[in-house]
Amino acid sequence: MTILRDERRIQRLRRVGLYVGFGGMVVLIVGFLLGIFSSGQQILLYQGLAMLIGLPMSQGGLYLINRYGRSPRPDQLLDQALGKTVSNGRIYHYLLPTPHVLLSDNGLIVFVLKYQGGKIRADGDQWQQKIFFMRKLFGTESLGNPTRDAERAGADLSNYLQKVAPEVAQKNIGIQPVIVFTTNINDLDVKESRIPAMHYTKLRGYMKQTMTNSAPLPKADYAALQAALDQAAANLSPVESDGNLP
Repeated sequence: MTILRDERRIQRLRRVGLYVGFGGMVVLIVGFLLGIFSSGQQILLYQGLAMLIGLPMSQGGLYLINRYGRSPRPDQLLDQALGKTVSNGRIYHYLLPTPHVLLSDNGLIVFVLKYQGGKIRADGDQWQQKIFFMRKLFGTESLGNPTRDAERAGADLSNYLQKVAPEVAQKNIGIQPVIVFTTNINDLDVKESRIPAMHYTKLRGYMKQTMTNSAPLPKADYAALQAALDQAAANLSPVESDGNLP
């Protein structure tokens, strides 16, 4: 599988996440210490300001670290799951309006990666996540609605193709969204999700079944899609992967 990835963006946002998250924690700690060692009505004001500034900063830092600072990162786990299955595919990370796009002989797939934990359930388009309050407050962003995220990702890619490859987009080539969880989850029940959803360790089997049941793209359409998507990676050197982590 050929990987095209914006490594500069990843490293830049990783550093931003570290600095912003650390700065937010410092602001929160200073506000906490003011409450212990100081007195007066102004202290409440300072503590309130510390919460208003520090909490969004720490949450923003965690948001970036969860995507760009983990080891292995979510995109690397996705490569690991796909590498030996989609040997002739091309995957684009952080280059297109949708962060993770796979082009294979069978068409286009957009992957929506989720790292949230806890107990996660899906019933059609309805999602539930049960997680400890403090962990939810300080440790991770909420799950949101992965179905809406996946539909938005597919629409974003479709609109992009209308601009860069209109001759292919007019043929209504299907774009399949897939929701993938990349962290260890003890309780994940997503069989009833309307959009395919799974843990990344189950992705290999899903892809094998999909490739078996899907008709291949015409070679001309594949070539046109590759040329259009490769424009976003013009300055990058493709990397070949067999599914093993670097």
